[in-house]
Order: sequence, then C-alpha cells, then structure tokens
Amino acid sequence: MSLNAWGLDVAGISRFVGEGSGESGGETSFVSPGTSDFYWPLIGGDSNWAFTRPAALMLISVFVLGFFYLTVSRRLQLVPSRTQWMAEGVYGMVRNTIGRDIIGAKDFRPFLPLLFTLFTMILLNNLFGVIPFIQFPTMSRVAFPIVLTLIVYVVYHVTAVRRKHGVLGYLKSLVPPGLPGWLKPILFVLEFLTYFIIRPLTLALRLFGNMLAGHLMLLVFIVGGEYLLLHGDTIILKSSGVLSFAFAIFMTFFEILIEFLQAFIFTLLAALYIGDAVSEHH
Repeated sequence: MSLNAWGLDVAGISRFVGEGSGESGGETSFVSPGTSDFYWPLIGGDSNWAFTRPAALMLISVFVLGFFYLTVSRRLQLVPSRTQWMAEGVYGMVRNTIGRDIIGAKDFRPFLPLLFTLFTMILLNNLFGVIPFIQFPTMSRVAFPIVLTLIVYVVYHVTAVRRKHGVLGYLKSLVPPGLPGWLKPILFVLEFLTYFIIRPLTLALRLFGNMLAGHLMLLVFIVGGEYLLLHGDTIILKSSGVLSFAFAIFMTFFEILIEFLQAFIFTLLAALYIGDAVSEHH
C-alpha cells in the first residue's frame, strides 16, 4: 500500500526515505513526518486560503449520505432490502438508544434530525481513515469537530434559555436552591465554566484527539514498516518491517471500533447536554 494512501503529501515522501547526511556516505535515513506532510491543499497552495483534501472529504460525505438516504427513503418496502435494513438500524439506534433514552420520550423528537446527522456524518468521516485510497479521517482536522461542537453549543443554550424563561432564568438555574449564600457565587462560577467553556472544549478535543492519534499510530507502523522492508540491511530489520505491517493491519480493525465509538460518544454527549437543557431541574 502506498504512503500516499495514508494521507501524506507525495512531495514530502522524499523526506521520509531520502539521502543521508555526508557522514552516512549517501546511505538512506529515516526522517519522521511533520505537520506539513498532512496539509493537502487542492486549490490555493500555501496561501492564506486553500481548499484542502479534508474539506473535499467532508463535502463527499455530505453527498454520499444525502444520496444514500434519499434513495432509501424513496424505495421503502414492507420487507426491507439490505440497504433499507441498514438505514433503519442506524436510525433506530440513534432514535431509541441516544435520543429517547437520554433526552426523554417527551422531548427528543425535535432534536432527532440533529442527532442522526451528527452520528452518521461523524461516523462516515471517521471511517474515511481506513477506507482504501482515502485513509484520512476528516475529524483529525480540529476545525471540523469545532464546527460540530458549535452547532451543539448553540442548540443546547438556545433550548435552555427558552425552557428556563430567558437568560436570567437560565443563569439562575445553574445554582441549585437551598445552598448557603457564601457558596452560591463559587458554585455559579464553576457551573458557568462547565457549561460555557469546559463542555464544548472537551467535546471537540475528544473527537479530534482520538482521530488524530489513531491516524498517526497507523501511519507510524506503515511508514516504518515500509522503510524497514526497503532499506533494512539485516533479516531482523526486514522481519521487523513485516511485523510492523501485520500490526498495522490488526490496529486498523481496532481503529474501526474507535471510530464508531467516537461518533457514538459525541452524539451521546450532545444528547446529554440537550437533555439537561430541556429538563425542569438542573
């Protein structure tokens, strides 16, 4: 499998397996990848604005999901086809396990489209990290988790303001009744930081960090394995390259599980925050 398939700039490959320094006598040396090797400008190059590969993958995911669900919804059958069964299974899991069970049977329906869109979009973009010839998880670029988090952030707070009789009512709800007067300011500051800063920060960084770490881990074993196979001068080094490739294959299946879990956790936490906003009590 080529290094290009693992999300590396082709122009930067020569840095990985290139000519060594003068001391090495022209022998090959391994240079670890840097951040520039993960920047894939399709339009715009090194300018301040560029249309990048992750942006293209995000647009592709929107098109694929839209086409898939429009096609399935137009051909609904009493005895579902394989694609209808798959779509209904995903929808049922989001509806029942996440929406109804977390937000509540009374209030979950208005938020179901958002939760379903979040789960399917994040899952597909995560799975791009293991799909051959793509193999780049879109959510490993922090801008995408931030945008999704901002959407959840706005929905959550707007819902809370509406349910709790305005901004003042919402802010008052951050502090439970019955506390001593001296404790209320301290708890208000802590709750304010939790609801307005810590929650959105951790929601975005959790998804970003897991996808970036998984992609880098697979990349290390693939790039290292290829280098050892091509340039190892002993049977031990070449065998280590084979072992590195085998471990990368094993970790790919583990990464699929992580990609699903991260999509599920992000959507679950979004539902928890929304459920907190629609609840009568803090």
